[in-house]
Amino acid sequence: MDLGIIAIGAAISVLTGIGAGISMGIATSKAVDAVARQPEAADKINSILLLGLALTEATAIYGFVTALVMIFTMK
Repeated sequence: MDLGIIAIGAAISVLTGIGAGISMGIATSKAVDAVARQPEAADKINSILLLGLALTEATAIYGFVTALVMIFTMK
């Protein structure tokens, strides 16, 4: 295959990191707002936030791994 097309595909798959970063920032912002409004619910909000951030980070990692697989196996 053409290496240029593989590079473009890998770059597009790495763009999942941008979406993950933006969504993690928004989620953290909303969690801080929620804790500021109801400090007594901080533990529950924190546990839900961490679960959501872990799932969001998994999306970015999948994109990165996909890019690596494309670069190193499609030649």
